[in-house]
Amino acid sequence: MKVVGFTIVRNAIKYDYPIMESIASILAVCDEVIVGVGKSDDDTLNLVKGIPSTKVKIVETVWDDSLRTGGLLLSTETNKVKDSIAPDADWLMYIQADEVLHENGVEALKEAMLRWKDDKRVDGLLLNYKHFYGSYSYIIEPFSHWYNEEIRIIRNDPKIKSFRDAQGFRKYDTDKVDNEALSTGGVKLNVKPTKATIYHYGWVKNPYAQKVKQDNFQKLWHDDEWMKNNISSGAKYDYSRIVTIGKYDGGHPGVMRARIKMEDWDFKPGTKGLTFKEKVLKFLISVFGWNAGYYRNYKQI
Repeated sequence: MKVVGFTIVRNAIKYDYPIMESIASILAVCDEVIVGVGKSDDDTLNLVKGIPSTKVKIVETVWDDSLRTGGLLLSTETNKVKDSIAPDADWLMYIQADEVLHENGVEALKEAMLRWKDDKRVDGLLLNYKHFYGSYSYIIEPFSHWYNEEIRIIRNDPKIKSFRDAQGFRKYDTDKVDNEALSTGGVKLNVKPTKATIYHYGWVKNPYAQKVKQDNFQKLWHDDEWMKNNISSGAKYDYSRIVTIGKYDGGHPGVMRARIKMEDWDFKPGTKGLTFKEKVLKFLISVFGWNAGYYRNYKQI
């Protein structure tokens, strides 16, 4: 069984992405990891080149910043790297530059991929998620609208494409797919769950760095006029706007230890209280174990 990992990154240093930890976390699962490094304003290319593993292969790309609708630039770049993978791989593992696989899930992933490798009904595998917010010591509550699972293992099928803003994947009738189809087309993948967990750290940064990153990120969805009317002028990101968070006392992936020790800002969670919708979602998941609040772009079989 051959497994190839893939990811994309640009300006990892400028926007403080844990790309080194992200890639390192999947090396034990993958025979090879393809990293699409977009032309950056910083030294991201040399950063990735410095990863001490012969498994890591780099594809240099240039992102089309004129594509500013629905986050499609992210799926376009993701598909560009995915399409460069050789056809002899059985499974592909996708990971984003702010995601880290916990080492406790490595064997579970290997077992699941072996189990379903020859069952063509299975298009992909789900991984569980923990979303951290504002600090490594706070986590998004499971009753929020944030996704609790997502597809991160897919079959090496050229008709499976990264969808919308690259959160998930869909399958198409052809391997040639335009932007409109990446936004609205395709069919949901048939997937199986796993016991592996991704730790998502995209919302854990110094509030000054988070503000810079989020302001830039909005350009993937909106034009200059929207940016002018909706982006605040403050220097710090306002973490208090989200209150569906709780204290986290559990462990983190081993590769994150050094980065976590570098947390040097004071984080205070919001205190405004839950909305009515958030209270309903909290009730549903606490009583029935069902989260009706987040979008599922897959069919669990």
